[in-house]
Amino acid sequence: MSSVKLFAGSQSLYLAEKISTAYGKPLGSLTLQRFSDGEMSPSYDESIRGCDVFIVQSTFPPADNLLEVMLMIDAARRASAGSVTLVMPYFGYARQDRKDRPRVSIASKLIANVLSASGATRVMTCDLHAGQIQGFFDIPVDHLYASAIFVPYISSLNLDNLVFASPDVGGVARARAYAAHFGADMVVCDKHRKRANEVDSIQVIGNVEGANVIIIDDLIDTAGTMCKAAEALMEKGAISVRAVATHPVLSGKAYENLEKSVIQELVVADTIPLKQKSDKIKVLSVAELFAKAIRKIHDQESISTLFI
Repeated sequence: MSSVKLFAGSQSLYLAEKISTAYGKPLGSLTLQRFSDGEMSPSYDESIRGCDVFIVQSTFPPADNLLEVMLMIDAARRASAGSVTLVMPYFGYARQDRKDRPRVSIASKLIANVLSASGATRVMTCDLHAGQIQGFFDIPVDHLYASAIFVPYISSLNLDNLVFASPDVGGVARARAYAAHFGADMVVCDKHRKRANEVDSIQVIGNVEGANVIIIDDLIDTAGTMCKAAEALMEKGAISVRAVATHPVLSGKAYENLEKSVIQELVVADTIPLKQKSDKIKVLSVAELFAKAIRKIHDQESISTLFI
């Protein structure tokens, strides 16, 4: 069987090191040369001929992360790698997954096409904004769920009268899965937006009187929706509100919004590095989850055992 080689993009090195430790194999040597104008030229410092190459890189802003990983994939293919799997814990541009108004791009489909054209033979990611994005790829996609790390943590809190909430109608299936696992009730926060990243109003559908509520989402950006949803839930009689969001994008005034909010705790994964520390944010690592998935893929085993 071909050997496994793990490599990291420059912006996901912090996570790749954790994954390599959990896997039990050091990261491979890679040089990323930058010209004075910012142009990038990655090169592998060791032979990868016939190897199963796994490249760890999330595509959070800036767009250089995406271009860098495309060049790394292309370099691996040209170096005769047996297979090239892109380990992309956070898939950027996933929110643009449909044509919801005239004359706009379906960016997630475009990115899927670009990654496939770069030479990736498989993609491994976590908590896509919408599950159907897997169908945008013409190569196999291993879609992992951060519930594998969030569920044990939620269980450890030992909360009474637990209720799960979806911050919008689109996230109902995600929140329902958590509610079903814990045998708890679920509510929906129906939001109305004035424009992107700006919520006008939120209505709570369901009963949260005397409940400890946990809002479930795939990502948190400006935290505007999450904070307003938490406010609405407390106004409806909730005892406490926590939030679980896999990808901590946390842009704009997100940290300020969180500090001022009624949210008791925000639990996130380390798919994206935090820009600053906050006493309200608890970070759990997906490194072991991805390390197990890499091992199973290399051994051609099912990854379904990693799901909760």
